[in-house]
Amino acid sequence: MSGTTDGRTVDVAVIGAGIVGLGIAWAAALSGRTVAVIDAAPARGATFAAAGMLAAVSELLFPEEDLLELTLTSAALYPSFVESLGVDAATVGYRETGTLVVGVDAADRHTLADLRGLQVAHGLNASPLLVREAREIEPLLSAHISAAYRVAQDHQVDPRLLAARLQSALAKLARRSGWVHQPAIRQNAVRLLHEKPSDSHSRVTGVALHDGSTVAANEVVVANGLAAGALGGLPGGLELPLRPVLGDILRLRIPSPLQPFLTETIRGLVRGNSVYLVPRSDGTLVLGATQREHGTDVAPIGGVYQLLRDAQALVPAIAELELLEVTTRARPGTPDNAPLLGRVSSGARGADIPGLIIATGFFRHGVLLTPIAAQICVEMFDNPGDPRWHRFRPDRFSPHSLKEHTRA
Repeated sequence: MSGTTDGRTVDVAVIGAGIVGLGIAWAAALSGRTVAVIDAAPARGATFAAAGMLAAVSELLFPEEDLLELTLTSAALYPSFVESLGVDAATVGYRETGTLVVGVDAADRHTLADLRGLQVAHGLNASPLLVREAREIEPLLSAHISAAYRVAQDHQVDPRLLAARLQSALAKLARRSGWVHQPAIRQNAVRLLHEKPSDSHSRVTGVALHDGSTVAANEVVVANGLAAGALGGLPGGLELPLRPVLGDILRLRIPSPLQPFLTETIRGLVRGNSVYLVPRSDGTLVLGATQREHGTDVAPIGGVYQLLRDAQALVPAIAELELLEVTTRARPGTPDNAPLLGRVSSGARGADIPGLIIATGFFRHGVLLTPIAAQICVEMFDNPGDPRWHRFRPDRFSPHSLKEHTRA
C-alpha cells in the first residue's frame, strides 16, 4: 500500500495508546517534541483491565530477579510522573498505602517465607507480622490466615484514571503549544515507513495508517503490545516473541455500611493460588487475577468462581459486595517475562536502525514500568541511553543479536 500523506509531520509517533504508549508520548511532549499517538481504541486493551499495583517488591519472583532494578527505579519515579500531569494524586488514584501479603495454609506459609527471604536478600523491606498484627491493620482479614508480612513501599494507581488524564494532558499541551495537529489519531498503524522503501534496515521515517494516509516522524515508538509483531515494515530478522497471557479481573462495589472495606492492597496465597484485592477510593474493589495462556477474551466461569472463593478465604466479607464488572484482557509476555525495550540492531551492519524504538512485552508490569519506559525512550532520542537497560533490548532474541552478544 503506497499511502498518501495527510500532511501530519511530528517529532515522535507513538504506535499504541495503552498506559505505556501514553506515558512515552507524555514524556516526549514534555521534552518539547510534537507527538502523535496512533490507536483506534486508546486504553482499551490490557490497560483497561489492569489493577494498577505498583508492586516492585511483592511481585519479585525467583526467575525474574533481573527485573528488580528496573521496577524499583520506575516505582521511585511515580510521584514525579504523577506530579508532571498537574493534578493531585487522588485524580489518578495514586495511593501510597502499602501491601499486606498473607497466606492461608501451611504450604502457603512456607511459600511466603521463601518469597520474603528472596526480597530481604535483595535488601528490600518486607516486615513480618503476627496474624493479630495483620488483622489490626485490616480488621476484615480472616482469623484463619497462617502468615503475613507487609511491604510499605508497594503502592497503587488507577490505570483507567491515569490513562484518561494522560490523554487530556497531551491534548491540553498540544493546544497550549500551538501544535498544528492534535496528538490523538484514532486508527491503527499498518506498517513502518523507511527512508529506503525496499530496505527494512534503513531509517524509519514514519507510519502508514489503516486509511492509507501516513504520518511522518523523526522517531517512531512501537508500543502497541501484542500487535507489535504483526506490524508491517519491521526490520528483517527481528523476532518479537510475544505471547498472550490472559487475565480475568473482577470489579466489586462496596456497600456504604462496609466502607472503608480495606485500607491497603491485599496479596494472598490460598492453597497455592494467587489472588489480590485492591481497594479504590471510589468505593470499589479490584479483584484478580487468574493467569492463563489459552482460551478467549471471555472469562471462564471457573476463573470467576476461583477468584471469589479465594478472596473470601482471605476476607470473608467479600460475600457482601456487589459484582460490577468482569473483564478479560491479554497481556504481552516474553520468554523471560522482561520487556522488549530499546533500539534495534541492523544486524550485520552493527549500528542501530535510526528512528525506531520498540517498547512492548511488559507482561504484568506495564503500569509499574510506565515512568521508566518513558524516561528510557526520551533519553534514546538524543543518545544511546543508560547502559543498565541495554539488557532489555528488543532484538535480544533475534539470531543476529545473539551472535553479536556471543562475540562480545
